[in-house]
Order: sequence, then structure tokens, then C-alpha cells
Amino acid sequence: MGKIISGIQQIGVGVSDVYEAWDWYRKTLGFDIKMFDEAAEANLMLPYTNQQPQDRHAILALNMKGGGGLEIWQYKSRTPVNAKFEAELGDLGIFITKIKTENIPQAFSSLQNKGVNIISEIVKTPAGSQHFYIKDPWNNILEIEESNNWNLKLNKLFGGNSGVVLGVSDMEKSINFYSKILDYDTTVFDTTDIFDDFKHLPGGQNKMRRVLLKHSVDRKGAFGNLLGASSIELISTSTKEPRKIYQDRLWGDLGYIHLCFDVSDMQALKDECEQIGHPFTVDSANSFDMGEAAGHFSYIEDPDGSLIEFVETHKIPILKKLGWYLDLRKRNPEKALPQWFFKIIQLTRVKN
Repeated sequence: MGKIISGIQQIGVGVSDVYEAWDWYRKTLGFDIKMFDEAAEANLMLPYTNQQPQDRHAILALNMKGGGGLEIWQYKSRTPVNAKFEAELGDLGIFITKIKTENIPQAFSSLQNKGVNIISEIVKTPAGSQHFYIKDPWNNILEIEESNNWNLKLNKLFGGNSGVVLGVSDMEKSINFYSKILDYDTTVFDTTDIFDDFKHLPGGQNKMRRVLLKHSVDRKGAFGNLLGASSIELISTSTKEPRKIYQDRLWGDLGYIHLCFDVSDMQALKDECEQIGHPFTVDSANSFDMGEAAGHFSYIEDPDGSLIEFVETHKIPILKKLGWYLDLRKRNPEKALPQWFFKIIQLTRVKN
């Protein structure tokens, strides 16, 4: 069959209070579907937790309007720590999460009225589209960008995530990695400058090379329509020595901890990653069980060590109260789930 990348399933964000964070993302940005909510021991992530199993509590929050989710992740066995420095554009790792909206002026006004920390005016990207930047209460930067790519027609201003901005040290190596393994094969722009739309961001006064990658083929798979189109924006700078955002910290500490893709045919993907020189560093081998969802997960590192997770979903809850689950192993892996499925999931949303 060969690998299928269905899109960005979620971006992991390490927090100090999982329910406080879930509440903010739900009320502010519409991540109101709780796919799972589970406390357990993270015993397979030893390469990134000092070879010690760690207790954690995670919530996978989704937005049925369309886009990727958030895995809101809190350590329970230790106090999560922040970076010892303020990360800047060009530092190595995931720096910004992109969130999509169909109406930039209304989104700006809504967040302003909610008292959200908006850190830029509405500005244009090098490609000419509108966007602006905010910070969540825990100092994570989010980019609100315009989109016309949706799953369900819902009366919501915001959808899910649609990509990330991350710092890299060798642009050509990183372009090769994200285009070959993750199918971001189209360069929207590749330009070097001091960018006006970055001027309010940490490090935004520096000259940098900025490359925006998208995928030329629509995503397939069960969740292709939900997760939708996405982009990877790579930043490199020669004006300073970049630092690793997670230097001397553990996966799960505060900030953006990983970028996760929903996939099919994990074995084919594993073989391809090994051939390209990025073997799995973590592999759940057969199946993990999050209590309410089950599947197979693995991790690789990008050329700078940023963590990329793959999840092949086996089982998901439809209506948990009725014990109604969907086994995805019995479906054509290329075929998208029907709209009625997501409409049923939408009925389970947590209301404000």
C-alpha cells in the first residue's frame, strides 16, 4: 500500500495545569472535542525523559470545523520547567503553532474583546495572505492565519491548527526532510530579509531565511478531510548562533513538545525513514491504548532533533456512553470518513 500521511493530527504542548490549559484553548479557540483524557505512565519515551518513566496527564483536544488538534500534556511526577532563555525566531525547534480562521478581522476583534495577548497587528505574509500573532497565557506564540479549507460548516471563528513555524540550522537538509518524509513538496516562498510581519516577535529584528512549504496533493486517509491542508515554515538565521529550545530539558516540559502526523502503513513509513537516515527513535511496536483511543505510535527526529510523532489510529470512540467505537483497521485506509461521522463527534463537544 505504502505510507499515507493524512495530515497534522496534533501539536503537543507541555503545560503546568492540563485542565486550565484545556479550558483556555476550548473557550478561546474552539478546541471543544475531547478525544481522550487520560493519566498514565509515559514508559516508552525514555530517550527523551532521562531514561526514567514519567507520570503524565494528557488531553487530545480537536476542533471539528477542521484542522489539527492539540495534545495538552502535563507532567505529574515532576514539575515541568521552562527554557532558561527567551526563545527567538531561528532557535531550533517548534516556535509557533498556526491556527486557522475564515475571517481575520473578526478573529482579531474577538480575541481583543476576550483580553487575549495580541502581539502584532494584522499583517501580510510574503505570500500576501493576512495573519497576526498572539500569546497564550503560558507565553506560547500562536499565528492566526486566514484559510478557506474546512471540514464542517460550523458557526465558529476558529478552526484547528494548520502547521508550525520552526527553527532549523541547515535549510537544505530540513527542506529535504520535510518534503521527502512528510510530502511538503511545494515551496510557496523562499526569501531572505528582515521581515516586517516578524518585527513584534522575539528575534524578529534579525535577518533570516524563511521558507514556506506546502503539499501539492490533498491529504488522504480517514482523517484527511478533518485535518486538512497544512504548512511547514522553516526559519534559519546567520546573525546569531541558534540555540535548541529544548536544550537541557525533557520532552513534556513547557512549550511545544512535538509535531504529530496521522498516518497509515507504519511499517512502510518505518522502512522509508530508515532509508533516508531518520530511523524511529521510539516505537510502540503494536498498539498503545489511551483508554478511549488505541493505535500505534512512533517518533523520529528532524535534522535538528525536533520531535516528529506518527500515529496510526486503530480505534476511536464515537459515543463513549453507548460504548460505540470505530475500528479503522477494517476500512480502506485511503478513504476519508463520511461527514456524518464528524457531525456525530461534534455532538460530544464540551460547551462553554
